[in-house]
Amino acid sequence: MDTTIKTTIIGIGNSRGIRIPKVLLEQTGMTEQVEIEVQSSQLVVRPVIKTAREGWDEQFQKMASREDDQMLDETVSTSQWDEEEWQW
Repeated sequence: MDTTIKTTIIGIGNSRGIRIPKVLLEQTGMTEQVEIEVQSSQLVVRPVIKTAREGWDEQFQKMASREDDQMLDETVSTSQWDEEEWQW
């Protein structure tokens, strides 16, 4: 369902801002961070979507520091195709 609500631009320090009504936040799933972009003289506000692997580097470093980054299955078998086709 599309919802249109009028609001007023207000002063926030040296900047200007708007209050986004709760109903709009709920409909869009916006929680904390948003991206704001100008498109054809309009402001487009969208939620920041985290990437699927965001934070993995830090987690891998923590695992390595705890020596928790070992193979779980040490019995890896390879085929002739694996040996000939893969570059290790």
